[in-house]
This record gives sequence, structure tokens and C-alpha cells, in this order.
Amino acid sequence: MRVPEAKVALSTASVYPESTATAFEIAARLGYDGVEVMVWTDPVSQDVDALRRLSDYHGIPILAVHAPCLLITQRVWSTDPWVKLTRAKAAAERLGASTVVVHPPFRWQRGYARDFVRGVWRMANETDVRFAVENMYPWRYRDREMLAYAPDWDVTKDDYRHFTMDLSHAATSRTATLQMADRMGERLAHVHLGDGTGSGKDEHLVPGRGNQPCGDLLESLAARGFDGHVVVEVNTRRAMSAAEREGDLAEALAFTRLHLAAAASVGR
Repeated sequence: MRVPEAKVALSTASVYPESTATAFEIAARLGYDGVEVMVWTDPVSQDVDALRRLSDYHGIPILAVHAPCLLITQRVWSTDPWVKLTRAKAAAERLGASTVVVHPPFRWQRGYARDFVRGVWRMANETDVRFAVENMYPWRYRDREMLAYAPDWDVTKDDYRHFTMDLSHAATSRTATLQMADRMGERLAHVHLGDGTGSGKDEHLVPGRGNQPCGDLLESLAARGFDGHVVVEVNTRRAMSAAEREGDLAEALAFTRLHLAAAASVGR
């Protein structure tokens, strides 16, 4: 059987409220190929030397760095969004990560949003690290909808060199996931694998527990020789114990490997 080319990583966000260090330990124990570091309020996630020590100790490579783009990380690595991206690039280069994941700007970051597409291209031209811009979603409350991202939450409407496809975000935006992936085409470089039901909340369910075509997307990517990273990014906050959290992450890994291998076996 042909071995799938995509590597399967664990997002350090998937163990929250546990620590970044715990994510490395779990990824190593379960057999993930690497981790994606979510840079956020955990001081270890912001410390390149500490991350390198964790990677070396557990024998787990850091495949991607998620820049601090969340509301709760507005003051992490500066309040200047370009400084955040510059530091994310430098961290990725030092850690041997091939990808920086970045969200489109919030609409109230007007200057940043105005120059975002051109600026990301400029930064991408300065490094071998891929800046993979992630699809987002409208914010909804009851029957009201707010467009929180600019130039657009649907990143396929703009010209980026690389994309991150997040299936939970696709569910939240009620987007046809496979059609969005088709629009991304060869520029789809990175996948955040999590399920959703289209409820309007960003659910990040274990794949297979929602209605997103998680398996179909993995099989289609493997069939065309996708050699990017598939990152398990799920919400385990409701886990009642460490064992339950680890069970969810083991299930997500098994789902991912099964569907990548199912497509790869066709090409044997």
C-alpha cells in the first residue's frame, strides 16, 4: 500500500485547558507525526527555546506555528499584527516548521486589513515558510449576523499563495466544504481537521461526530498526493478526565489515518 504523504499533527489547542507541554506529551504517546503550536496565553507557547526543548525531549517535530490572531491573544507578541507575523515567521524558521497559520484581520484592524493581502505576499517572498491563510466565518447571535473579518471570512475571494482549510469554520459559516476546497485548489497547503454541525458555533468536534465531509476531504487530498499537514484541532474542554481527553485525540488520529490510507491504497 502506498503510504500517505500528508503528516498528521496535533494542535496544542486541542488539549486546552491543559498546557502546551501536555500536548507534546500526548502527541508523542499517541503517535502523531508532530504538533502545531497555537501561540496564545500559555507562556511556553510564546517561548521558542522552551518549545525547542519540548520538541527535542519528546521527539516530536513542530510542523506549524499558529500566529496569535485570536481575540484573547491581542496582546501576545505585541499589539501590532505585523510584528506578530514577523515573530511567527522567525519562530517557524528557528523551530523547523514549514507553515505559519494566520487568520484574516478583524474588520476593526483597518490599516492591517487594507494591506493584508499585499503584506502576506511580501512576507511569503522573504522566506521558505508558507503563510497559510485560514477560512473563518460570520459571527452570529440569534438571527443577527456580523461580518467580523476583512477583506473577507471566505479567504478564497482573495489572492493568497497558500490556504488553511478549517472544516469546523466551514460548518460554522455553512459553506459547502468540498467546493471551498476545490476553489483553494493547489494552494490548499494545510488542513485543520475538526467537525461541526452548522449550528452557528465554532464547535471543533472530533471528526465523525458532526456532518462535515471530513473523510471525503481526506480521501480526496490523499488521492491527489497532498503533502501538506493535516492538523487535528478539536475541542476537548468538556472531557471529564485526562483519559477521556486522550481517548478523543486517539479517536481523531485513527479517523485521520484511516481515511488518508483508504485513498492511498487505491494507488498501490
